Amino acid sequence: MARKFDVLRAIELFHSYRETRLREGIVKLQPHEEPLRSELLSGKFTVLGVRDPSGASIALYTAKLHHPSKTGNHVVLQALFYLLDRAVESFETQRNGLVFIYDMAGSNYTNFELDLSKKILNLLKGAFPARLKKVLILGAPVWFRVPYNLLSLLLKEKLRERVQMVKMADLRQHLPRDCLPEHLGGCLPLDVHSWNLQLLSEQNGRVDPVDELVGVPLENTSIHVPGPEGMGLPELTAHLNRAQRSGIYLEYEELRREQPPGTFTCALAPHNQERNRYGDVPCLDQTRVRLKARRNERSDYINASFMDGYKQKNAYIGTQGPLEKTYGDFWRIVWEQSVLLIVMTTRMEEGGRRKCGQYWPQEEGGQEVYGHIAVVNHRVDNHAHYNQTTLELHNTETFEQRQVTHFQFLSWPDYGVPSSAVSLIDFLWAVKHQQQWAVQAFGSQWRGHPLGPPMVVHCSAGIGRTGTFCALDICLSQLQDVGTLNVYQTVRRMRTQRAFSIQTPEQYYFCHTAILEHTQRQGLLSANQ
Repeated sequence: MARKFDVLRAIELFHSYRETRLREGIVKLQPHEEPLRSELLSGKFTVLGVRDPSGASIALYTAKLHHPSKTGNHVVLQALFYLLDRAVESFETQRNGLVFIYDMAGSNYTNFELDLSKKILNLLKGAFPARLKKVLILGAPVWFRVPYNLLSLLLKEKLRERVQMVKMADLRQHLPRDCLPEHLGGCLPLDVHSWNLQLLSEQNGRVDPVDELVGVPLENTSIHVPGPEGMGLPELTAHLNRAQRSGIYLEYEELRREQPPGTFTCALAPHNQERNRYGDVPCLDQTRVRLKARRNERSDYINASFMDGYKQKNAYIGTQGPLEKTYGDFWRIVWEQSVLLIVMTTRMEEGGRRKCGQYWPQEEGGQEVYGHIAVVNHRVDNHAHYNQTTLELHNTETFEQRQVTHFQFLSWPDYGVPSSAVSLIDFLWAVKHQQQWAVQAFGSQWRGHPLGPPMVVHCSAGIGRTGTFCALDICLSQLQDVGTLNVYQTVRRMRTQRAFSIQTPEQYYFCHTAILEHTQRQGLLSANQ
């Protein structure tokens, strides 16, 4: 009802909502357990028991009650999602939307947290299923009002027109007097939050269907799906012309400043440190690839992360260039995850520095044993910008064998970008064509996603060139499917799975220019557009 019966828009919103919850790790909410219960009863966030004249719900966030040193963002967002889920169960809220009051009265700078405020407002704009009618920032302190760019940092352009800063005395102009809680203004008594208490009592023992649906790891549900922020080619061209290189670099800086949404406990454990090529490039606990348990083995850790592709869960395994001590682990994940393709976007040495180990037999006819996987080099095909090697794997424990294709791209400078997108995109098409052929050859042995098992993609650290390759694949796949793409959202989502993906602003800018260069070459966009 909130979207005027627009079913596609409703589906987009739910994808955005689910993606936000998964990105923030907000699944299986337990409102009766600490610390969520205390947060719900703190009165910091609530949906009032009154409505505005149009029937919209009134949600209130009281900044004065938030103390960043005591409560982490994660718990605040849990409470926010829980209460909004409950509010939108009302058909009246679905039909008439929501008014959000950001009550800053009586708050100090120590109560303010930019990152949390951005997440709250962008959630309400893009992922909340009921229409956000307006945001009223009440009693904004001087330090918030004077540098008006603070508001610009908080809000995206489309939301700003619905936001107003108001004083307590002016609030009655927006909401009639009989709709105002008596003590609004940072002084809400606890009994105003009886709605929260009532919800907790109603929820006792009840399974939340929305929470269950969000938490289910659907086999083929990817974080990369078309969304309302998609751009067609003319919009992408206009955006690039308007922003120029400096504006795109600023976009990247915004992405770079966002903290990864998970933890790095396993990657940073002392006994796993030697398995990381670079100490400042760990992988997230939430998306890391785990080696299958073996007897007398202390750790299941390898610096490798599952990464979704376009409409394909776990399309890639993004990983670092193998170290000599991790060759056996590398080939184990290739075997255990049924990998058919390995994409290498680095040379072994660049600029006199070791970037990756020689983890496969390089010469035709060569063979090496790594742990319990024997690898035989059957054939090497040398192309202008890449080498394609056909390898045969033999599992010495099960006596099974499997064919894997190894692609090595040779024309990509470390930290930099190719001078032209042509060679890289031709390489990408060769990789995709081989994956398609390999899946067909694999036949009934593969029962997962029709596009096949994950392909391993690596450079040296597994984030710069690896992230750029995957971002281009995702964006071009979406463009081919629905005619839209969004580089910013693609990279942002990717970084929630393989932290720090896209290592430099030049690589981020290259993603944009490579897409336009490719589309012009294909005749999809004229050179003067």
